Amino acid sequence: MAPVTFVGRAADLEELIRRTTATVGGGASVVTVRGAAGIGKTALLRRTAAQVPAARWATAVPWESSLDGAVLAQLLTGPAPTDVAEAAGQLAHTLSDEDPTLLVVDDAQYADTLSLQALSTLVRHHRTLPVLIALVTDGRPRCVPGLGGDELVVGGLSTREVADLASARGHVLPASTAELLTRHTGGHPGHLRALLDELPARTWTTLDARLPAPREVVAQVERDLDAAGPDGRALTVALAVLGDGATLSEAVELAGVDDPLAAVAAATGAGLLAPGDPWEPELRDPLTAAAVLDVHGVRATADAHRRAADVVTDPVARLRHRVAATPVPDEALADEVDALARSSGADGEWSRAAALFRDAARLTSDPLRRDERLTRAVDALIAAGDCVGAAAMVPVVENLRETPLRNATLAYLAILRGRATEAEVRLRRAWDIVHIDRDTDTAAFIAQRHVLHALVHCQGEQLVAWADRALALAERDSPAGIEAAAIRGLGLLASGQPRRAATEYDDLHERVRHGAQAQRVVMGRGWVQLMRDEVEEARSSLESAVAAAGLGGSTRITLWSHAWLARTQFSLGEWDAALLNVEHGRRLAEASGIVLATPLLEWTAGQIAALRGDWAAAEAAARAAAQGGEYAMMRIPALLLRAQIAEAQADYAAVRRILEPLTKLAPGTSLQEPGYWPWVDALANAMVLTGDLAGAESFLRPHAQRARSRGHRSAQARLGWVRGRLLGAQGDIAAAREAFEQSLALLDGLPLRYETARVDFAYGQTLRRAGKRREADTVISAARELYVGLGAGTYVARCDRELKAGGLHQSRESRHAVELTPQEEAVSTLVSRGLSNREVAAELYVSPKTVQYHLTRIYAKLGIRSRSELAALRR
Repeated sequence: MAPVTFVGRAADLEELIRRTTATVGGGASVVTVRGAAGIGKTALLRRTAAQVPAARWATAVPWESSLDGAVLAQLLTGPAPTDVAEAAGQLAHTLSDEDPTLLVVDDAQYADTLSLQALSTLVRHHRTLPVLIALVTDGRPRCVPGLGGDELVVGGLSTREVADLASARGHVLPASTAELLTRHTGGHPGHLRALLDELPARTWTTLDARLPAPREVVAQVERDLDAAGPDGRALTVALAVLGDGATLSEAVELAGVDDPLAAVAAATGAGLLAPGDPWEPELRDPLTAAAVLDVHGVRATADAHRRAADVVTDPVARLRHRVAATPVPDEALADEVDALARSSGADGEWSRAAALFRDAARLTSDPLRRDERLTRAVDALIAAGDCVGAAAMVPVVENLRETPLRNATLAYLAILRGRATEAEVRLRRAWDIVHIDRDTDTAAFIAQRHVLHALVHCQGEQLVAWADRALALAERDSPAGIEAAAIRGLGLLASGQPRRAATEYDDLHERVRHGAQAQRVVMGRGWVQLMRDEVEEARSSLESAVAAAGLGGSTRITLWSHAWLARTQFSLGEWDAALLNVEHGRRLAEASGIVLATPLLEWTAGQIAALRGDWAAAEAAARAAAQGGEYAMMRIPALLLRAQIAEAQADYAAVRRILEPLTKLAPGTSLQEPGYWPWVDALANAMVLTGDLAGAESFLRPHAQRARSRGHRSAQARLGWVRGRLLGAQGDIAAAREAFEQSLALLDGLPLRYETARVDFAYGQTLRRAGKRREADTVISAARELYVGLGAGTYVARCDRELKAGGLHQSRESRHAVELTPQEEAVSTLVSRGLSNREVAAELYVSPKTVQYHLTRIYAKLGIRSRSELAALRR
C-alpha cells in the first residue's frame, strides 16, 4: 500500500501552530480537533507536531477507556499516579516553562476519565505553562470540566488539494475529473487514497468515468443494507437508482414498500440515509449511493432503471433511466436522446447537452452518425466551459474521419485555449469543405466560430461580416443564431459604431430575456456600456451576467463577465471588489481550462498592485498575463499591464518600448477605437516625457480626432491631458492650462476618480515646471487626495515628492539639516534610490541636464563625489 500523503490543510496547520506558539504568552489552553473518521485529523496533528518546538502524543483505544491513567502513561512515558492532582503535577514538572509544547490525545473519545481529569487539572492549576492540549475526536470527548476549549473542525479537501493528492500518488487529474472526484468523496482523504489505489489508471483520463465506492465502503454498506431489513433496503436502492431530486412517493413506488415511514426509519437507523426530514429522505452521501448500486449488481440496477422510467414524470429523467437500462445500441432511443441534446443546447444548457450527446453516441450503431454525435458532445463540453474535459476527448475526435463539424469543433477548443494559428487553419478548412447549400446548419455553426475567432482577434469588421453570414444561414432562435447576434454588437463597437452596438443590444435584450442565452446578451451589453462610459450601467449588467452563472449560464461568458466587471470596478475606484472578481475569475479559468480571459483578469490585478506599491504581486500578475496566447485580446492586456507597472515606476522609456508594438497591431482592430484600450495616452505621455515632442504630436492627432468624432468623453479627457503636457513642454502654458481644464470638464459627472487623479497629477507637474508653484501645489494636492481615497500609495508618494519639490510644504528641520533646495532634495532622494538621471528627470518632469545640474550642486553642498556616497549618506 502506498504511504499516507499529507496535502493541503494549510490554514488548519497554521492555526494549530499559532495556537501552540500563543501559549508562551497566553498560558495553557485546549482545542478539540473534530472530524469524520479518516478525514485526516491525525495526519494534520502529526504535521503540526513536527513543526512546533516540542510535542507529546498519546492514542486512546476503546478497550483502555476504563483503565485509569492509560493515556497519561503515554504522555509521561511511564506509569501514571492514581491521584489526579499528583498526576497533573508530575506531567507539569516534565514540561518546559519557556518553549511551547503540543500535547495530542488522538481518538480522545476513548480516553480514560483519570487521564482527562489530570489534563483538566493541569490547565487549571498550571495556567502559565506554555502548553496546548489537542483532543482529537470523531465525536466529542467525555465531558470533563476545564477541557471544553475551542473547536477546530476538519473537513474534506478542496478540489485543488484533491488534485495535489492524486499527483503525489502518480495520477495527473484533469480539472473536471478532480472536481468530480471531490464531489464523489466529499474530499475525504481516506476514501480518495483508496480509490486512487484501487481503480485502473485509465479511469483518471476517461471523461465522466463512473466512480464506484472504495471496497471498504462497499463492504460496510452491504452490512448496513442487511441491517436495514427488506423494506429499508428496497427504499435505499430505489433512492440510489432515482438519483438526486427523487421524491419519497417515487422511491416508494419503485421500491414497492407498504409502510414508507417505517422503511425510512429502518434505512436511517442503519446509517444509509442522512438524518433529516423523513418526508424528503436522502442518501448519506454520493459514496453511499455508489456502494448501494455496486451491492445491488449491474443487472438488477438496469432492471430498476427500466422500471424507474415508468415511475418518474420528468421527460428528461425518464429518458435518462431508459438510457441507463439499455446496454446495447438502440437507434430509436438514440434519436430521442439526440433530439433532447439539441433542445438543451438551444436553451444554453450545454453540460446537459454534452452528456446527452455522449449517451446518443453510445446508443448509435451507424458509424457516421455515432462520430457526429461524439463530436457534438465535445463541442457542447467546450460550450459548457469544460475545456479540460473536451481536451481529454481530442485524441478520439482527431481519429474520426474529417468533417466540417469536426474541424469547427477542434477550432473552437483552440480558440478558448488561445491558439490562434491552429484555430485559423481548422476554421479555414472547415469552411472550405462544408457544402453550404446542403448543410446549412453546419455552415452557420462554422460561421459562428469565425465570429468568436474575430472577436478575440479584436477585428470588428470581420466579426460583423461573419455574424451576418451566420445569421443569414441559421434559424433566428438557434444557438448559432443567438450567439452570433449576441456577439455582433461587440463587432460594431470594435469597428467604430458604438451607438449602433448599444441599440442592437437594447433590442436583443428585449427579445432574449430568460434562460442561459440571455447571459450572453447581458454580458455583451455590459461590455459595450463600459466602453461608452456608461460605467454604472455596465456594472449592473455585468453583475447580472455573473449571477446568471448559477442559473446554468456559460462558463466562458461568466469568465468574460468577471473580467469586464473587474475592469468596471477598477474604473469606479472599487478596487477591493475588483480583486475579488479577479479571484473568482482565476479559479474559474483554472477549473475550466479557458485561458482567453486570463490576461484581462491579471491586467486589473496587476495594475491595482502596482498602484498600491505591491511590486511582487504586480510582477506575478504580469507573468501570468504573458503566459502564451496568440490573440490580440490576450496580448493587449498583457502589454498594458507591463506598461502601467513601468509608468508607476516612472520608467517612461520602458513604457515606450512596451507599447510601441501596438502601433503596428492597431490598424483594423479595436485598438483604434477610443475608450476601448487605454494605450494611446500612456504611450503619448511617455513620448513627451522622454523628449519626443514631435512624435507625440503626430501620434496624438488622429486619435484625438477620432475621439471627438465618436463623442467619447473619457477618451477625449485622456488624450486632452497628454496634449496639455505636450503644450507645457513646448512652453505654451496658457494653451496647456486650457487643455487640462477641458479634460477635467469632460470627466465632470463621470464616476472615474482614477482618471481625474491622472489629469490633476499631470496638470500639477506642468504648472510646477512653468514656475506656477502655488497653483501646482493646489492641483497636485487634489490629485493626492483622490489617490489616497483609492489607496494608490505609489502615486500618493509621487504627489508628496512633487509637493516637496515645489517648496511650499518643506519643514524647517529637513531644510536646515541638509541645506538643500526643494528641487535638490527631491533629486537627491530619487538618486539615492538608484534611479538614473533620465529616470529622475521623467519622475520630476524636468530635463536630464537639469538633474545633472542639481546633482553637481548637491555633491558640492554635501562634500561628496559620487552617487554611492549620496546613497550611503541617505541610509
